Amino acid sequence: MIDQRFKLRRRPAPEKRTQPEERPAAEQQPQAAPPPTLHTTYDRIDRCIVQWMARYGLTIMRLGLGVVFFWFGALKLFPGLSPAEELVRNTIYVVDPDFFLPVLAVWETLIGIGLILGRYMRVTLLLLFVQMPGTALPLVILPDVIWTQFPHGLTLEGQYIIKNLVLIGAALVLGATVRGGYVSPEPAPLANKAAR
Repeated sequence: MIDQRFKLRRRPAPEKRTQPEERPAAEQQPQAAPPPTLHTTYDRIDRCIVQWMARYGLTIMRLGLGVVFFWFGALKLFPGLSPAEELVRNTIYVVDPDFFLPVLAVWETLIGIGLILGRYMRVTLLLLFVQMPGTALPLVILPDVIWTQFPHGLTLEGQYIIKNLVLIGAALVLGATVRGGYVSPEPAPLANKAAR
């Protein structure tokens, strides 16, 4: 008989320690957002505005440029209606102005239609860039009509011609998108910049 004192006993298995039970996300206490500061409010508004401009800016620029070309071209179809008609007549020596003016009018109107519709942009922009050097001719051929004081004083006609720099710039930006380019409201991540 075995003495009860020496009876082998099994040691109880140690209790498994469990990590505290995680609460589901719905039960967790939400952390209070810091109160908005003037800087965070400004940043949020600025971000919204910049995103809107990036999304719609190119379209608005294309449509605006198209309206300008269509309107200016259409005015030239009606003798005496365009304020630029006399300037064009005085600039063109090689071709009969009565023949050239309607051609220029249709040319500008086609540029305008192409820009408004957003179709055939390569052809439309080619027409625009071929036409632009002709618009600068009065700067050289008719300096007395363009300048009140060379090189900084412009007449109304001179201002009409110099504003073409803005049209050229807008056309260059549109040209940069014909292969699918776009305006991004945020800078590219550093990894993307390094890859370029």
